[in-house]
Order: sequence, then C-alpha cells, then structure tokens
Amino acid sequence: MSEFDDQIPSAFDPFADANAEDSGAGSKEYVHVRIQQRNGRKSLTTVQGLKKEFSYNKILKDLKKEFCCNGTVVQDPELGQVIQLQGDQRKNVSTFLVQAGIVKKEHIKIHGF
Repeated sequence: MSEFDDQIPSAFDPFADANAEDSGAGSKEYVHVRIQQRNGRKSLTTVQGLKKEFSYNKILKDLKKEFCCNGTVVQDPELGQVIQLQGDQRKNVSTFLVQAGIVKKEHIKIHGF
C-alpha cells in the first residue's frame, strides 16, 4: 500500500493558473474600435474604452483633422463616452492612438467584418 500512496498526487488544482490570470484580466482596459454599417456603403467607426482622464473632444478634433472626416462624441448610459467617426477608419484610428501614446498596441481590439 505504501507504494501507491507515494504515487498519488495530493490536491493538485489544474485551474490554479487560469484563476490567477482571470484576476489580473480586470485590470486590463481595452479600447474597442468597431465599425457599424449604415445605409448601403456608408459606415460608422466607433471608439470606446478610452480612459476618462483624456479629453475626448481634443482627441476627436485631431482625428477629424488627420483623416478628413466628420465625427462626434456620444454619451452612452452603459458605455460612457464613445467617439463616432464617418467611414471605415479602424486601421487609421488604431495607428493614431498608438503613435500619439494614448494606448498601447496590445490594449486595442479591432472589431468588424
């Protein structure tokens, strides 16, 4: 019996690493860049999840000037402030946010078709 007692592992939790990673996942705030289809070929790009300490209007002004498009800041009850831009500006917005030093590349999620 003593041979088998030595070989049986005691209280091994295979999900211990996964639980440790989940606790840190809440600290990572992602910036979501999405596209919404409007009429026909028209589309709308939305940016959500930026930190509240940034001035959304200044970022919007720079984005509009850089990409020659119109846009606005919308207050959503669930999501907070969301930047909306005309057209498909997903790649442009993500590179702009990284180059301006607002968000790291790892914290940007691009959604859409």
